[in-house]
Amino acid sequence: MKLYEFQRSGHSHKARLMLALLGLEYESVALNGQEGEHKSAAFLSKNPFGQVPVLEDGDTTIRDSQAILVYLARQYGAEHWLPLEPAAMAQVMAWLSTAANEIARGPALLRAHHKFGRDINLADAEQTTANLLAILQAQLAGQQWLAGDRISIADIAVYPYIALAPEGNIDLQPYPAITGWLARIQSLEGYTGMPGMWTPTATA
Repeated sequence: MKLYEFQRSGHSHKARLMLALLGLEYESVALNGQEGEHKSAAFLSKNPFGQVPVLEDGDTTIRDSQAILVYLARQYGAEHWLPLEPAAMAQVMAWLSTAANEIARGPALLRAHHKFGRDINLADAEQTTANLLAILQAQLAGQQWLAGDRISIADIAVYPYIALAPEGNIDLQPYPAITGWLARIQSLEGYTGMPGMWTPTATA
C-alpha cells in the first residue's frame, strides 16, 4: 500500500492513524504542497480534485480521507470499525459527515488561520467550533465512543482536528469528556500522533 499525504494534514493523519491501529504496513509518499505536487498531472490521475490523502492498495485507488477509512475498515478491520447493522452504520456515517462539514468549517479552518495564515471568516469558524464542541461534549459525557459502545471510524474521522485544536487557539480544558476521549484514543495500541496535538499534559 502507498499513502500519498501531507505530513501536517489532519486529513492525512486520519489515514495514518487507521493504518497504524490496524497494524498495516504501507509506504508514505509525502507530497510537497508548496511546490504543487498535489496538482501535478501524475497526482491528478489518482485524484482529479488534487487533494490528499490518496491510498493505493494494489490496483485499488481511494481518494478522500473518509472514504479511505471506510475502505480500510471494511477490507482489513473488525466489524466494530464500521458496523453492518443499518442503524449502527448510519450513526457512524453521520459522524463522517460531521468530519467533512462542521469540523472542516470549524476547528480545521481555525488551525489553517492561526497556524498557516489562511484568510477565513473568523467569526463563523469560531461559532461553528463552539457549537461543535458543545455537541461533542454532550455526546461523550454519556459514552466512551462517538457511535456505539466500541471505537469505530467515526472516532478516527473526528479525532485529528479536535486533537489539533490547540493550534487553532482553541482551549479544550472546559470539555473534560472530549479530552477524556482524546486520551482514550491516544492510549490505543498502535496509536500514532503528530506534532501540535493535545495530550493529557497539554495546557490547552
